Amino acid sequence: MTTATPLLLGPNQPLDRPYRGGAGIARFRGTPQPSPFTPEDFVASTTEVFAGGGVGLTVLPDGRTLRDAVAADPVAFLGEEHVARYGARTMLLVKLLYTAERLFVHYHPDDAFAARHLNSALGKTEAWAVIEADTGASAFLGFRRPVSTDEVRRWWDGQDADAMLDAMNAVPLAAGDTLLVPAGLAHAIGPGVTLVELQQPTDLSVLLERRMLSEHDALLGLDLRTAIDGLTREVTPEERIADLRQGRGAETLFPGDADPFFSAERIHVSGSRELEPGFSVLVVLGGEGTLETKGGAAVPLGRGATVLTAFADGPIGVSGDLDLIRCRPPR
Repeated sequence: MTTATPLLLGPNQPLDRPYRGGAGIARFRGTPQPSPFTPEDFVASTTEVFAGGGVGLTVLPDGRTLRDAVAADPVAFLGEEHVARYGARTMLLVKLLYTAERLFVHYHPDDAFAARHLNSALGKTEAWAVIEADTGASAFLGFRRPVSTDEVRRWWDGQDADAMLDAMNAVPLAAGDTLLVPAGLAHAIGPGVTLVELQQPTDLSVLLERRMLSEHDALLGLDLRTAIDGLTREVTPEERIADLRQGRGAETLFPGDADPFFSAERIHVSGSRELEPGFSVLVVLGGEGTLETKGGAAVPLGRGATVLTAFADGPIGVSGDLDLIRCRPPR
């Protein structure tokens, strides 16, 4: 592996996304906002946007994409056990996201739907860890009553976003909250939310609310009947949403349902702490400190920093007084 890791990563914000945002990322990182339409920062990304063209891929200091570097030496980045199970895929995409307006009502297909209809081995289950949120911020997740195919068709034909939202569960969001969003569940994040998003490494979103987008783009090239088949139209009860909002113990951010897809720990360091080897993305929430390896690499850490670690780095030492989230692939 010729890439020097751990590696401090700068912003990687695709331009001209279909909704406004990005100011919260700029505040968090202490960097300029590239444009009003840069709501996402793809961190340590081997995933490009659905339209392709390499947009979204992380480019390393040596000019290679991270995707190419991992493909060239997967064991060094990912470890033998990971490669034996998943091949040279990282199985993880991490984003920073800030919403200046409510996101489209949409859902992500699961693995089976993606394989059957979209020529992708992976769908897109995701999860959120909220960094900042305006007072009264919220999201919408799943339906609070059964929804028929005909009703979804009427929503689509009339682009009736109010009716869509009225049928969904409102979920308040505040700093420190977490939420697992399984594939198939309709959802939309309201304005004024900055979060860390972990997801399966695809850019597959079926938009029920398409706004200015074409039907082809909103439905990933699918016909409406096929697109609706991947949507969970049954009730998502309050008890289920409560479970999706729960972590485990002091540090594990998401419920057990997340384990086949990814994992995340919220780690507080006061003094020093050693982290086990592994491919991961560290997102520093606050404080100051240093990350070091036994090979002598040292990376300064402060609020808004994002760091890529590789399995070959060995145990990672973190010192200082800081809070961070460590995002990792499925175990």
